[in-house]
Amino acid sequence: MPRRSKVGTDIPDVTPAVADAVESCLASGAEAAGSPDDGKDKAAQSLGRRGGKARAAKMSPARRSEIARNAALKRWSRKS
Repeated sequence: MPRRSKVGTDIPDVTPAVADAVESCLASGAEAAGSPDDGKDKAAQSLGRRGGKARAAKMSPARRSEIARNAALKRWSRKS
């Protein structure tokens, strides 16, 4: 079986001018698409990021262990 090429090695050598043109096209496309969090409430985003940690802090160690055990059983039951 032939070895797979690494990412980017199949692209021919290009001049710096061509590389700059490609980079500027990619950058303008990203600007046109907008950032992925446009239109979302920043306060809600920050609360959402803290949600899992806050939930874990409220739970007892026994409850966290029970949830982890159930999750592991579900993962392993799918593989058999």
